Amino acid sequence: MAVRAMTYNIRTGGSDGADRSRLAGVAAVVDRVRPDLLALQELRGFDRRRLAGLAESWGMTGHLARSVSGQPVGVLVRPPARIGSAGSVHRPFHHAAARVTVATDRGPLTVIGTHLQPYSGGWRLREAGWLAAPARPRRGTGVPMVLLMGDLNSLDPWTDHRERIDRLPPAYRSRHLTRGAVDTRAVAALDRAGFVDLFRRAGTGEVTHTAPTTRGGGAEFADMRLDYILGTPPVADLARDCRVVVGGDTEWASDHYPVIADLDLSLVG
Repeated sequence: MAVRAMTYNIRTGGSDGADRSRLAGVAAVVDRVRPDLLALQELRGFDRRRLAGLAESWGMTGHLARSVSGQPVGVLVRPPARIGSAGSVHRPFHHAAARVTVATDRGPLTVIGTHLQPYSGGWRLREAGWLAAPARPRRGTGVPMVLLMGDLNSLDPWTDHRERIDRLPPAYRSRHLTRGAVDTRAVAALDRAGFVDLFRRAGTGEVTHTAPTTRGGGAEFADMRLDYILGTPPVADLARDCRVVVGGDTEWASDHYPVIADLDLSLVG
């Protein structure tokens, strides 16, 4: 039995203000995909009660990590899984990082949902460093099972990005440059820490970018893959598939497409 993981930046809480809600579209996407593990970013206007209500509408339970300067993030799980422990990565993230543990037939799995700093590559790199700690080998048990999902706001170090950077409006280019070079340091740091890019390991489908969507806005993007599902090697070895979800409500519900991965394990209560 496969477990489906999904990450989705829903853009400003699924609402553009003035009754222009996209949350129904977000809900339709989640209902269509039916993830077992779901990381949500940009939960503007959400508190724990509101996230609990949204999670319940999907038959899930959730944990919210509040943000001091940005927007909250959340991690949701579907029964039979139960959240064994929950908390936040307590560092000065621009947005936040939520961490929960669930039981699986392969052992305990730590799920981290995060949203890295969009404007500063240096700050983004520090945030990536803070996320590396849970992946470190533990004495007596080896490398833990960790799934890291979210909008990392960083390009990957394995691709030539120069053409897409040149297509960006000048005001947005600096987000992805450091000393004139394309800034891929955050993803590279996570790779060095032992995280495996599941899209690179098991990716399928013709679409490789996660932002922008066709009708959800996103003038600051140029066909970029900014949303990732990463896993430590014990998790990456279980990856059957990883792909960007496109079409239908994904085209307008957000400026980001969701990413999903199917893992060869089972959740247990």
